[in-house]
Amino acid sequence: MGRLFGTDGVRGLANGSLGPELALQVSAAAAQVLSRGKSRPRAVVGRDPRASGEMLEAAVIAGLTSAGVDVVSVGVLPTPAVAYLTATYDACLGVMISASHNPMPDNGIKIFAAGGHKLDDAIEDRIEELVHQRDFLRPTGAGIGRVLSLSGIDGRVEDHYSQAGTHERYVEHLVEATGRDLNGLTVVVDCAHGAASDVGPAAYREAGARVIAVNAEPNGLNINDRCGSTHLDGVRNAVREYGADLGLAHDGDADRCLAVDAAGAVVDGDAIMAVLAMGMREAGELAHDTLVATVMSNLGLHIAMREAGITVRTTAVGDRYVLEELRRGGYTLGGEQSGHVVFPKFGTTGDGLLTGLRLLARMAETGRSMADLASVVETVPQVLVNVPVTDKVAVAESGEVRDAVLEAERVLGESGRVLLRPSGTEQLVRVMVEATDPDRARQLADDLAKRVAAV
Repeated sequence: MGRLFGTDGVRGLANGSLGPELALQVSAAAAQVLSRGKSRPRAVVGRDPRASGEMLEAAVIAGLTSAGVDVVSVGVLPTPAVAYLTATYDACLGVMISASHNPMPDNGIKIFAAGGHKLDDAIEDRIEELVHQRDFLRPTGAGIGRVLSLSGIDGRVEDHYSQAGTHERYVEHLVEATGRDLNGLTVVVDCAHGAASDVGPAAYREAGARVIAVNAEPNGLNINDRCGSTHLDGVRNAVREYGADLGLAHDGDADRCLAVDAAGAVVDGDAIMAVLAMGMREAGELAHDTLVATVMSNLGLHIAMREAGITVRTTAVGDRYVLEELRRGGYTLGGEQSGHVVFPKFGTTGDGLLTGLRLLARMAETGRSMADLASVVETVPQVLVNVPVTDKVAVAESGEVRDAVLEAERVLGESGRVLLRPSGTEQLVRVMVEATDPDRARQLADDLAKRVAAV
């Protein structure tokens, strides 16, 4: 059996590989690991609007309460909102039921520790061990957990745990973190029929922007369906139709954000990070003049940041690794090319809504268009070849492959970059070459792919 936890929680086909039985077991095990030593532990549970979320939410709440954990059910909210409320309500853990940008039939379970932090590998391994052993504590009587969203213990109404109250608190948090009135800016927001369909437009409007919301009518079945951050044609067309200053596209759980400028040109995560990093550096808010990005960020970002006097620290692919580096170095901005951007001062995970708000704030502050701001990054041509292999470890240990990579790097010098990355789920090695000369990038990528395939 493969590892239960992937790069971002437990994910699979809802009611298939991820059924209510597994959801109950994972949540009960997580409660046991993360609430140890607490006399009356509390958890926050949220979800995106896909239909299977209702079923899995019931199973997760059952698992948590069966382990003696009280549950604050916040309903449909973005992943970063659940992380934020986990910290705000001093909960031992938070659970977000979402498959992010995946299609509707999938779903997932993301777990946060106290403070809204993502789990490290050791904690995930301990939870997985308990799931396989089915060794769960089962309190009885008054020890069983309660659901606090509608009423508290003994029937007392807990107004501060009402779903309306939690949504308002998160919007207030976002607006406060924006730092500037957005009056005068018009933005198209593609909500992907997802978790941001209500709070997203509300937050942008509360911050002062004129908002045109599209794909903001979730019915449980249409999440990410030809919309959102993985399908940008809709937001691009709407920006042109309404003459908006900016278009923003979120995914199903709104932990990522991609943008399009007023002419409809895509502004990816690398350009977004560059715009934000330069603004924060000017304001004295970019700790150690350093941005954290993954190895997949384009060489163009590195060049732009070097010319601006900003250091780029690179990590493995996955926002959890970006988060680890941010915490380790005390840095204040990091993210991924895919649009996950993290501001540690305001949150513990990528927050697409906050990213969009901060982009708009930068436009308001400078009076410049997004096209002008984003032009600092000139994307370097990139060639990616997926090479099927019989043994990823043998490739990683191959001296011939290592020598071939070194030779390619020598040829490119500072005008390019080489990256070999094994797939996390398949017997594949991804060969990536970036070079200012696209023909050279293609030739070197093909040569390296042949070396890898021959191992």
